[in-house]
Amino acid sequence: MDSFEINKIIAAILLTVLLIIGIGKFADMLFHVDKPKQSAYKIEGLETMTTSSTQKEAKTVEKVDIAKLLAMGDLAHGEKVFKKCSACHMIASDGKNMIGPNLWSVIGRQAGSVNDYKYSKAMVAHAKKWSFEEMNLYLIKPQAHIKGTKMAFAGLRKEKDRASVILYMNSKSSSPKPLP
Repeated sequence: MDSFEINKIIAAILLTVLLIIGIGKFADMLFHVDKPKQSAYKIEGLETMTTSSTQKEAKTVEKVDIAKLLAMGDLAHGEKVFKKCSACHMIASDGKNMIGPNLWSVIGRQAGSVNDYKYSKAMVAHAKKWSFEEMNLYLIKPQAHIKGTKMAFAGLRKEKDRASVILYMNSKSSSPKPLP
């Protein structure tokens, strides 16, 4: 087989592929279907189930007694768990910002207030003080607590881990806040 025959075979394959793609695109344009904004089929009870489960989660989060939670914590355990955070955050008095801001004296500081760090708009808009309660809510699942935050960390599910990290972060301050 000479090169002219190979060229004809390759050209035939390319032409076939282009024809198939072209016919598909033309058919999509010809038979364009707009998707409806609402589903035509309503499933009874689906909305109430998701609403009630969300309300239950919100109620369980609100009922946390921060004094009891912090009593579960341990400073040494907090230092160990904080190693997950140290991939993005430094916690030193003269520390620099990394991927995340320096967390020195974070408890009692306003959210989004480190001058030389570029926070997400959501964090700046949040603008609450990092109290023990607020830090606990945030550490459960950062993306759910402040929608739009840049922090991609999944969160700390275990109460002991959260309590220990909060105690550790409070200890890393020029003036640690008194425990509730």
